[in-house]
Amino acid sequence: MDFSLTADQQSIRDAILKICARFPDEYWLERDRDGVFPHEFYRAVAEGGWLGIAMPVEFGGSGLGITEAAVMMQAIAESGAGMSGASSLHIPVFSLQPIAVFGTQEQKQRFLPPVARGEDRVCFAVTEPDAGLNTTELKTRAERRDGGYLVNGEKIWISTAQVANKMLLLARTTPLAEVKRKTEGLSLFYTDLDRSRIEVRLIHKMGRHAVDSNMLFIEDLWIPEADRIGPEGQGFKQILHGLNPERVLVAAEAIGIGRVAIARAARYARERIVFNRPIGMNQGIQHPLAKCWAQLEAANLMVMKAATLFDKGEECGIEANAGKYLAGEFAFEACHTAMLTLGGMGYAQEYHVERYLRESLIPRTAPVSPHMILNFLAEKVLGLPKSY
Repeated sequence: MDFSLTADQQSIRDAILKICARFPDEYWLERDRDGVFPHEFYRAVAEGGWLGIAMPVEFGGSGLGITEAAVMMQAIAESGAGMSGASSLHIPVFSLQPIAVFGTQEQKQRFLPPVARGEDRVCFAVTEPDAGLNTTELKTRAERRDGGYLVNGEKIWISTAQVANKMLLLARTTPLAEVKRKTEGLSLFYTDLDRSRIEVRLIHKMGRHAVDSNMLFIEDLWIPEADRIGPEGQGFKQILHGLNPERVLVAAEAIGIGRVAIARAARYARERIVFNRPIGMNQGIQHPLAKCWAQLEAANLMVMKAATLFDKGEECGIEANAGKYLAGEFAFEACHTAMLTLGGMGYAQEYHVERYLRESLIPRTAPVSPHMILNFLAEKVLGLPKSY
């Protein structure tokens, strides 16, 4: 049992950190202030060939696993880019897994290489205003017509839709009342984000201003049958293939944010002199920071265990959810502790920890709340009755 990175994984981390070093804290502070997508950073990662880290080699990717993707995304967040940097790349890394697994050879060749090259930008359109995590209750409807589907509905909290030209869309093709199981009748599509048929409305939010979140209002969107992924009505099963990797990557990013916050706080504690001594000499400063470090490293072991299980083709739902829960909770505590360590300056934007704290709320809350994860673990691990 080896808990360290392999030589190849360490090389990935080093290469990513080298790219990130070209984008200092000031770059991310400016993107947080102006709310502009980090196009330069996105291009740099794409030019390095990293967007396709988990895509098959024959379709322009590196053919590596979610473990390597987690190492990469964690390094990005840990560099100081936080969720602004990680989220700009997050969707290409995990959300096209259903295409890689369930798409035809023609679809893989048509869809995957442009994303790996950074030419196509993708948004992931699943969540709806009235459904939340109850995915089987989605109301967006794709009605079959000759040669394709006509789609109408609404989506919410769709990241990068302001800059995307493609979207992975889950819609109901058979009414809920007409299926035997609620998970049936949903179909997955990968298609153009046609702005003449889709209104993209920005949601102003607390943090991660550089990576947009949106509502989508879809009216009579035409999707050709060739853009449907897999059999009609099997979209729910296909989407599930991407959920555990998403939890792993979000958790890895959370740990990265926690690490950079603790590192910045520790540096400040070594340098800040009060009462003729560095504040880092005080156990009231030392102990909370040390506790946060230990918690983050423990969470990281669970996250990497989940990633390893996924890459081996083994069941990892329990580990992925537990890792996401631990990483989200401990990253938030680490960022809050860092802010308290800096005192008043922790509230100042120029010291960056307030930005980390705001962004740490994203992996704590999304894509699934800590409460729903605890419900899942209580049922699947402890054998308690399902509570929802």
